[in-house]
Amino acid sequence: MCGIAGFMLRGGARPNPDELAGMAATLAHRGPDDHGIHCSGPVGLAQTRLSIIGLATGHQPMVSADGQLALAANGEVYNYIELNAALRAQGREPRTDSDSETILHAYAVHGLDFPVELRGMFAFALHDAREGRLILGRDRLGIKPLFYVRLPDRIAFASEIKALLPILPGQPRVNPVALRQFLQNQFASGEETILEGIRRVPPGEILIVDRDLRIEHRRFWSALDSAPRAIGLDEAQAELDGLMHAAMREHMRSDVPFGLFLSGGVDSAVLAALLHTHGAGRIKSYSVGYRGTAMAHELDEAARVAAHFGLDHRPLELELDQVFARIPHTVWAADELMRDYANLPTSILAQTAAADLKVVFSGEGGDEVFAGYGRYRPPPAERWIKGLLSPGSGGFRTRGQWSGHWSRQLLGPALGSVGTPDRAPFLHAWRSTPKGWSDLQRRQYTDLVTALPDNLLVKTDRMMMGFGLEGRVPFLDHRIVEFGLSLPDGLKIKGHQGKWLLKHWAEPMLPPGHLTRPKRGFHVPVGDWLTGDVAARVGERLAQNRGIREWFRVDAIPALVAARQAGKGGSRELFGLMQFAIWHRLFIEQPGLTPSPDEDPLDWIASGT
Repeated sequence: MCGIAGFMLRGGARPNPDELAGMAATLAHRGPDDHGIHCSGPVGLAQTRLSIIGLATGHQPMVSADGQLALAANGEVYNYIELNAALRAQGREPRTDSDSETILHAYAVHGLDFPVELRGMFAFALHDAREGRLILGRDRLGIKPLFYVRLPDRIAFASEIKALLPILPGQPRVNPVALRQFLQNQFASGEETILEGIRRVPPGEILIVDRDLRIEHRRFWSALDSAPRAIGLDEAQAELDGLMHAAMREHMRSDVPFGLFLSGGVDSAVLAALLHTHGAGRIKSYSVGYRGTAMAHELDEAARVAAHFGLDHRPLELELDQVFARIPHTVWAADELMRDYANLPTSILAQTAAADLKVVFSGEGGDEVFAGYGRYRPPPAERWIKGLLSPGSGGFRTRGQWSGHWSRQLLGPALGSVGTPDRAPFLHAWRSTPKGWSDLQRRQYTDLVTALPDNLLVKTDRMMMGFGLEGRVPFLDHRIVEFGLSLPDGLKIKGHQGKWLLKHWAEPMLPPGHLTRPKRGFHVPVGDWLTGDVAARVGERLAQNRGIREWFRVDAIPALVAARQAGKGGSRELFGLMQFAIWHRLFIEQPGLTPSPDEDPLDWIASGT
């Protein structure tokens, strides 16, 4: 697990190692164990390393024996042992113990088709000096991030947006379409990001950059290829059993100890059971709850699961001020604007776990893959009405998260005149699905290509890597994703219960009665904090922020604060403005400024001097 950065220059220019060092310095949190720079011809690669596999021999960037191939990679290729055996049979002998070296050899043998051989979570930059091309690639589900930007003299890339800021020729500019999507959807999705010109490498694709900096997109995987199957319970359960155990065996490959984030829900409990079955032993586990709030938590359920499987468990019961002191650091860590309140406790869990470990398992993806969310099974009348009022996505993801009233009051002229629909990513995903799919499959797919990579996995990757901690997500093994998406609806939902097959399969492994407990999710008591004097002080400082003054109507903020104080809504709107203000200061006004993990968020809202 690492951070990567670099660029390919135009017209025979040669890389400046100091520029690469500057980009790498912004990614030091992703790779505190080692760093390296490689320059060859017009290409410069940089990497900061978190050593997980091949501790002594995995220095990057890696260069092939003939000097023609160079690689900077982030993530894990879980099937590197099997791939290396096949590659040895074709004369490719690994020189290191690192799983990343497998990427080099797979390309040498299979050419541009090589990503289909890789199982895992990865983002990489591979320079082929002989062919004069740079290949940027990202894993199938978008577990690992990769961004790029086209500049007059180069194409540059990095694991995080903040590493691209030092080489931009001017001040970054906000993308109003992405800003609208953040406000209304909680995140922006697709290739464009919150900053004009900076784009995401799409999941499941490689980008091939030639000598003239032309970019060819080549897709190597798509969930759209998962055809619906007619499969019975017994066959499905046997297949699921084989897939889950195979994925867990591969995900447990590590030369360092690992632990588990244990929420008390189904998915993390399943991971605890599988880790126990595969001999992980008394590993460390971590869970979180809150003091001083009426919001229910799952500390008791998590402790029960931990005791059942003999885990070395550490529950964290947090004070509200402790949670919200994380806001500036999580905004910095996320890079992208996304309003997932769970960033805050995840950041605290990550820092706590990183004091002991480099790797933790986490249950992300289980709900998307096996249809666990309540939004996947709405009553027919609700689906019909929503589809009628907001057509194009079967009544799914139809409503913005800002109220119409506050959108009209707060959005400035530039935001109010954005022509692209806020729902555009969801509409595009929905309409791209095959005609033979059910609405349930379409709902799963829409989340798999929008909310999963651009919200949930941003939280998982950036909050953990903000403290040099690798998160492993076995439910997002692409074989399991293909299986879950292709299942008949009746094996995913029965009555009012989602994720039915997974629960049916897992029940014998879990503590008695665990599956009868209601799903609570990873909630954060924002409403208990953002009220009274705190809301008033947030409002005062928002008016002093340059980004707020440019994009929003400052004169409407006092009314928003008053509504929030009176308990008449406004929480999402006020929190979103606060996030944007802090983000604008960190990424537009003062790039390079880094909050500590514990700050008073009110100190970071107003623009700096």
